[in-house]
Amino acid sequence: MPATPAYPPHSAPRLYLDVELADGAEIRLDGSHAHYLLKVMRIKQGDPVKLFDDRTGEYLAHVAVLGKRDLILMIDGKTRERESVPDLWLCAAPIKKDRFNWIAEKATELGVDRIMPVQTARTQGQAIKPEKLRAHMIEAAEQCERTALPSLEPLTKFTDMLEQWPADRHLFFADERIHETGEGSFRKALVAHDGPAAILIGPEGGFSDAENEMIRALPQSVPVSLGPRILRADTAAIAAISLWMAGRGDWNPA
Repeated sequence: MPATPAYPPHSAPRLYLDVELADGAEIRLDGSHAHYLLKVMRIKQGDPVKLFDDRTGEYLAHVAVLGKRDLILMIDGKTRERESVPDLWLCAAPIKKDRFNWIAEKATELGVDRIMPVQTARTQGQAIKPEKLRAHMIEAAEQCERTALPSLEPLTKFTDMLEQWPADRHLFFADERIHETGEGSFRKALVAHDGPAAILIGPEGGFSDAENEMIRALPQSVPVSLGPRILRADTAAIAAISLWMAGRGDWNPA
């Protein structure tokens, strides 16, 4: 019998598995998961491992069988149910290099429900790699004790996004020019617009004039300011998510 660890063990390795987990199940791991536990974490037989599946919650398991390149985990019990996630989407234009991966990682940590890359007129980072993006999201969720992952949508054309926009979802979009008019308070916008929401962040260089007109013509759109300073696209995305979470999300539980 394996030694009973402190429950739950905060220092135990934590992994996301794309299978539905259950009490008493045996899970065989090989490939990258096994390499991580065996070679990086130097795990031993009987050691605890925490698992989550983005379906049912988080579980505590222990190493039942230890091989050279694989291992079998036995699930001992559920530690947490899958967390509820605020109904917030992030729609953002891809940007250069690895900055969009960083946006997806931080959006996962902050608790968005869906991430939608959007191709705009000035988008420069069109080459989205979904597998790599998803890997960054999973790593963030593993490290930050998340039990839920955002869904990841395929790269969507700006015009298609607007044409298919849900009638019951507010679209907050950051417009750096609106601050000059004294309008667009994000705080006031959140008070006036409750319910399902999304945040739209443009590319480096912002939206084109034509895109700005198209967004404003959408009845569900809500132009907002992110303050007097011009922000990079990645900073703007995280700032906007943080403001929404503080005003309408779950940062202030009842």
